[in-house]
Amino acid sequence: MACTYILYSAKTNKYYKGSSRENEANARLATHNRGHVKSTKSGTPWKLVYQEHFPDYTSARKKEIFLKSGIGRKWIKDNIVL
Repeated sequence: MACTYILYSAKTNKYYKGSSRENEANARLATHNRGHVKSTKSGTPWKLVYQEHFPDYTSARKKEIFLKSGIGRKWIKDNIVL
């Protein structure tokens, strides 16, 4: 199984959208918070605010691409409450 996840950084007031081949986003969260991901290094600590599971990585990746689109960003704004 795979998952799509959204992280939030209070430090930068930004969201990070990602997907993983693993079923658990907490492992990816730990990687982001250790500073091992160049694009999220400046926003640590990150908080997991959304996670969705999929039967395969292709589906998870499609959801990630949607979340990064204009409509997806609007969906995040309307549905993710901090």
